Amino acid sequence: MYDYTEFDEAFVRNRVAQFRAQVERRIDGSLTEDEFRPLRLMNGLYLQLHAYMLRVAIPYGTLNSRKMRQLATIADRWDKGYGHFTTRQNIQFNWPKLGEVPDILEALADVGMHAIQTSGNTIRNVTADHFAGAAADEIADPRPVAELIRQWSTDHPEFQFLPRKFKIGITGSPNDRAVTRAHDIGLRMVRADDGAPGFEVIVGGGLGRTPMLGKVIRPFLPKADLLPYLEAIVSTYNLMGRRDNKFKARIKITVFENGLDTFRDEVEARFALTRKAFNGIDQEALAGIEAHFAPPAFRKVPETAYDAAIATDDAFRDWAEKNLAAHRAPGYAIVTISLKAHGETPGDATSAQMRLIADLAERYGHDEIRISHEQNVVLPHVHKSDLPAIHAALAEAGLATANVGLLSDIIACPGMDYCALATARSIPVAQQLATHFKAIGLEEEIGQLKIKISGCINACGHHHVGHIGILGLDRAGVENYQITLGGDATEAAAIGERAGPGFAYDEIVPAIERLLRAYLQVRASREESFIEAFRRLGPQPFKAALYPGEVEQDAA
Repeated sequence: MYDYTEFDEAFVRNRVAQFRAQVERRIDGSLTEDEFRPLRLMNGLYLQLHAYMLRVAIPYGTLNSRKMRQLATIADRWDKGYGHFTTRQNIQFNWPKLGEVPDILEALADVGMHAIQTSGNTIRNVTADHFAGAAADEIADPRPVAELIRQWSTDHPEFQFLPRKFKIGITGSPNDRAVTRAHDIGLRMVRADDGAPGFEVIVGGGLGRTPMLGKVIRPFLPKADLLPYLEAIVSTYNLMGRRDNKFKARIKITVFENGLDTFRDEVEARFALTRKAFNGIDQEALAGIEAHFAPPAFRKVPETAYDAAIATDDAFRDWAEKNLAAHRAPGYAIVTISLKAHGETPGDATSAQMRLIADLAERYGHDEIRISHEQNVVLPHVHKSDLPAIHAALAEAGLATANVGLLSDIIACPGMDYCALATARSIPVAQQLATHFKAIGLEEEIGQLKIKISGCINACGHHHVGHIGILGLDRAGVENYQITLGGDATEAAAIGERAGPGFAYDEIVPAIERLLRAYLQVRASREESFIEAFRRLGPQPFKAALYPGEVEQDAA
């Protein structure tokens, strides 16, 4: 993984010192809250319902044991002993005191981390496939390119005050695990006819108030042209994007209102200029970065312990079936550690759990850790012979839940429990769904399912691309939950369609149960997943299950 240079170190330390002075001025009254707000947002500090919240960048979701242990120390020393991993592969601390935030940033700098550009109308944390560098289906590791983009975009003088926030996602695999079509810019690695790797460039995606899937602006872009082309896109958006209405300021609206062809023409004209300005220094920088991402020294040892555990240990076999993914190296597996134990808050990890994960990564995982946009933690490089020991340690810490990809593996935003923008609760709904379906014994029977929950229209829980999406809204002071059906976050991306009227807080779990019992009745076989059944049958049988009274009334 990338290690800070002397320049990086000096840059981050200077930002910490600058923000420390700004915090002191806010505390002594020299800065009003209105004056302080843009300054704190540039450093990832939000004012939430009950306290400040600090959002820390985990670039392209990559950590090592030293960084993870430091996050645990921060959670213990300056928070309440836990952190919350987010859909942008960041971590949020929900309870820091304002006067101590510069100390937290200093502690982050000690391990090569920061909170710069995790907020504000600028280019946010670049996210990537959480299996990057390990996946068996990968064309190439996209993280060196993601790091190049991070370095280019951090404090870029032209892009610090964009019309709105800007998000980039990248994957090196044809199987999209980075939700690229829901990003302002999505990058999917592809190969040219001669086999050379490049990128399909997608522009204008985004969820929130007006959900849209991104459109392909370039089906193939050579790797060497990527940075100047990105600069051309963001420059064009910076000029064309609306600043008169923040609800219409995202690039998705710019592309929609002007049309993809017009926007592309402007980008290509700009690219003709920016390409000349990039004289190869970006490729030299990329070559230096790539050296930091050399694969680990994979071991070649027998898998005897793994085979024995599969044959004799039912709990291990169940966990291996659900939480392991294929690795590109023989004898290895990718381990997803679920942060979705039934009844717990999705994405939360205690300091003790963080330290255990760090220990396991250091001992068994070539000291690599990833955070997924699905709010889980990944050990990307684990030899199968070590999996029984890892499972035993995770089980002892309550981290061996075998539910990756199942109903209880829910994405949920913090909702009204924490967020000042939220209009309804998300976390309790996720907890109740998980515990209810476990209690009635249907989770295994239902199989693969993506439920995503947002507590407001900003869609931080990605509900639009959930097989079942749940959006919490305020209706005359009462929580009301809308259901969307048929969304997809993969390479077959789709925006879910609204099923009908919303449900009260105490009605949402029974409604989802009716929906899923209907699925079990209409699926063609046990192998047909919910999303496959929905695509085959359309929404009508599922709407009938959600609103049985209306169907009976229509039939009368």
